[in-house]
Amino acid sequence: MSALLCVVAHPDDETILCGGTLAWLASSGVAVHYLCLTRGEGGELGEPPRCTRAELGQVREREMVCAVQALGGKSLTFLGYVDPEVGPDETLSAPAADLVMLAGQVVNSLKQFVAMASPCQVVLTHGSNGEYGHPAHQLTHRATLAAVASLGDSAPVLYSFAASYPGHPYPRLSNADDPADLVVNVSAYLDRKEAAARCHDTQTALFVRRRSQMAGRPLTLREVLLAEEAFRRHWPTESRGNDLFVEWLSAST
Repeated sequence: MSALLCVVAHPDDETILCGGTLAWLASSGVAVHYLCLTRGEGGELGEPPRCTRAELGQVREREMVCAVQALGGKSLTFLGYVDPEVGPDETLSAPAADLVMLAGQVVNSLKQFVAMASPCQVVLTHGSNGEYGHPAHQLTHRATLAAVASLGDSAPVLYSFAASYPGHPYPRLSNADDPADLVVNVSAYLDRKEAAARCHDTQTALFVRRRSQMAGRPLTLREVLLAEEAFRRHWPTESRGNDLFVEWLSAST
């Protein structure tokens, strides 16, 4: 069976940054697995608050379970790192994690799928700039790249999401140092992407706030979802023949 592993830092990253593509691939028969570093304990509580700060990790875990189901995902694993609370002036931080240890955990996850005779041929993760500079996203990118590179010839193809391209409708959510190798129109899967986004109930106000401010008017959740998702290949660094990620998306058009 074709399989993909999506490695993210927080619940909701999978939906907002590449949910349309993940839904597309799942509907095409690819087994899409999810690996999440934290439960998003440091994020917003919702407007009005949906829970207490102490409850937020459990709530966001349930939200991601809902989103993965909406996207047609096969499995979801949390690594258990604690997401630091957002600091003054919206200061963002990475969880306390050793890069080598974290990379080893990603490797172990990939080997687990091999042991189950369902190896992941493609890995997706955050971009090198952490999208809008989020330290946890940057850490996740570095650890995932190190994990994949350590596997040598047996390594899966590694792409980052939120790559940059001319005319990107929301450059803040793109990685300036990752020019896109592939831009995917996911308009046909916006219903499923929106359904997954609505699962992240504590975060929906966050999704629309900044975009509404930029637009100068209140926007709906549907209006702020990107209908194009862009990707940059990081491994292998040179072409080695067939690229399964490109093949899967080409076969689905």
